[in-house]
Amino acid sequence: MARVPLWRRMAPLRWHYLFIAPGVLFFVVFAYVPLLGNVVAFQDYSPFRGIDGSPFVGWANFAAIFTDPEVGRALTNTLVLSALQIVFAFPAPIILALLLNSLLSVRLQRFVQSVVYLPHFISWVVVVAIWQEVLGGAGMVNDLLGAIGVGPTSIMTNPDWFPQLVTAQVIWKEIGWGTIIFFAALSTIPNELYESAAIDGAGAMRRIWHVTLPGMLGVIVLLLILRLGTVLTVGFEQLLLQQNAVGRDAAQVLDTFVYFRGVLGGGWGLAAAAGLFKGVVGTIVVLGANWLAKRLGTRGLF
Repeated sequence: MARVPLWRRMAPLRWHYLFIAPGVLFFVVFAYVPLLGNVVAFQDYSPFRGIDGSPFVGWANFAAIFTDPEVGRALTNTLVLSALQIVFAFPAPIILALLLNSLLSVRLQRFVQSVVYLPHFISWVVVVAIWQEVLGGAGMVNDLLGAIGVGPTSIMTNPDWFPQLVTAQVIWKEIGWGTIIFFAALSTIPNELYESAAIDGAGAMRRIWHVTLPGMLGVIVLLLILRLGTVLTVGFEQLLLQQNAVGRDAAQVLDTFVYFRGVLGGGWGLAAAAGLFKGVVGTIVVLGANWLAKRLGTRGLF
């Protein structure tokens, strides 16, 4: 039997391909074509000489990364902040979705959800300013502490509290937006399962544990794998805005290192090597997490 040509197989679905073409073109132009620029990581690159005129230095930029103490400090800060966000910020929308789902009043549920996801649309400049007004040296918290005779403290400028502060800001800003996805997962769980569990004598917590969470498991695993892929990305703008307040030792991460060393310092090759290192690590983590998820019996990402 003769093989049907590819164009003949695509012809019946031509309108489908036409609709997805802009999305494919977007990723090709803005995601895949820029990957060719990673050659800068292997050059002593200068924007004045261009890629063709910049000398090839091999692995020298990567060797410089792993021997630079500033990179070690930035990597440590990145991993600490990422771990805190995975442990505390990632489950926060799940918990909120479960709490809101338990409300009997749909109107109250929608009101609370609308209120908590509004901060997602606020820029980090405004978010940091709001937190400064509350927790800064002249903020509302210090005014209350002064009123009760307790000495003033500025959490916004304390390097020891900075990891917890960044995590709290991420939770406050993104928790409501994350609940949208988990509410969609909750809507796919049949009510018959809850009714059967209630007939069998399962209380509210047992229904959550044996019905709700297993029904959400696929979405949770999917989002967790995607989050692990960005383990070396913790929020450039948020940290850059607060770096002067707490110092580089506390707020320098890989993203801000790339900015200061590459864009401002002119170390384009070193910064590109750091970015390529991030991408390789993220890919390895995603593949490993997906493999582990499948071994544990879930569908994984792909």
